[in-house]
Amino acid sequence: MADGSTKQENFVLGSSSTDQVKGVLTLQGDTLCQAEVNLKVLRTNQLLHFAFREDKQWKMQQIQDARNHVNQAIYLLTNRGENYTFQTGSEVLKLMDAVMLQLTRARNRLTTPATMTLPEVTTSGLTKMFTPALPPDILLNFYVNVNKLCLLVYQLHALQPNSTKNFRPAGSSVLHNPGAMFELNNQRFEISHVHKVECVVPWLNDALVFFTVSLQLCQQLKDKISIFSSYWNFRPY
Repeated sequence: MADGSTKQENFVLGSSSTDQVKGVLTLQGDTLCQAEVNLKVLRTNQLLHFAFREDKQWKMQQIQDARNHVNQAIYLLTNRGENYTFQTGSEVLKLMDAVMLQLTRARNRLTTPATMTLPEVTTSGLTKMFTPALPPDILLNFYVNVNKLCLLVYQLHALQPNSTKNFRPAGSSVLHNPGAMFELNNQRFEISHVHKVECVVPWLNDALVFFTVSLQLCQQLKDKISIFSSYWNFRPY
């Protein structure tokens, strides 16, 4: 994760199933420095173009949280003096458990995107970062899923007050499907179309590999300590 944070990288968003949405992202570590999105509106066949305002950047909370967990794991391993000597195997096991907990949390933040309600997506602040301003019937959301950076684009239509549709507000989800409904500021909306585009971020894949290897090494050390502890506990003399 450190390598990815030292330079800006451009990624092209794409999908094998649709060309309604295209985009280019500039990522530096946990920060989206720039985003350009082209959207073809299905109802009107109109082509819209949006880009981050020059004064705006978007923090990818999942990457930031994963980095914080890694930093905590490093602190656990390095906060003792150079001459410190572990006294018991149990002390080492306790340390490995704490380190593995942080590494697991870091990995899970990248592999398990957070669920959000549609009102939370609407009020996240992302919709106010673009120029020209997004139309009120367009919602966007970025998230990380394993080694991919994903963009969801929702097209909405407002439900009329006299609508005969049975209004059932959608709960939390990573991806909301067409037909999902929500209410915001006394106005009810329904999702008419959903588009998902994504790009692979190689250093995220590297980070996940490192998490797996690190967890395996910690477990191997725990196993060895446990074997030696059992030997000393049951020696016949």
